[in-house]
Amino acid sequence: MSLGPTLETARLILRPPSPEDFEGWAAFAADEEVNRHLGGPQPREIAWRTMCTMTGAWVVRGFSMFSIIEKDSGRWVGRLGPWQPEGWPGTEVGWGVTRESWGKGYAVEGATAAIDWAFDHLGWTEVIHTIDPGNINSQNVARRLGSTILRHAVLPPPLNDTIDVWGQSREQWKARPR
Repeated sequence: MSLGPTLETARLILRPPSPEDFEGWAAFAADEEVNRHLGGPQPREIAWRTMCTMTGAWVVRGFSMFSIIEKDSGRWVGRLGPWQPEGWPGTEVGWGVTRESWGKGYAVEGATAAIDWAFDHLGWTEVIHTIDPGNINSQNVARRLGSTILRHAVLPPPLNDTIDVWGQSREQWKARPR
């Protein structure tokens, strides 16, 4: 049973999470540096619940984060895509990639495909990115996507983090240089 679409880019396959992703997901969740701006590292048990939450959102909402699979190696290298849990400050396309994948442009490449999909298939009129004010790497990804700071917000409980809301409208996205 497929929960959602599979998207392909030049170097990546984006698909809903599946059981074989868990070891990569758990290692990603445990990495303190990767999760410095994502709520902190998580033990395996919490990583499992997080993966299941994102997987379940495909059923409940009809969209959620994709697992990022590197085409050349078949490795799980992160998760990204549409995300809007209850109380969220907007229609987000977010990203998180493994430390070994930093600097390869995977977040921009994958987020571009996910944003296209969100606007074209979900009918969204705005895409946001909730970014910790200290997360320079994600700010750079947002800039490369053409996003700017739109407003500030506090994430819903239990997170309660004050974040910058970056993003753009569908019209801005469609008008950007390709």
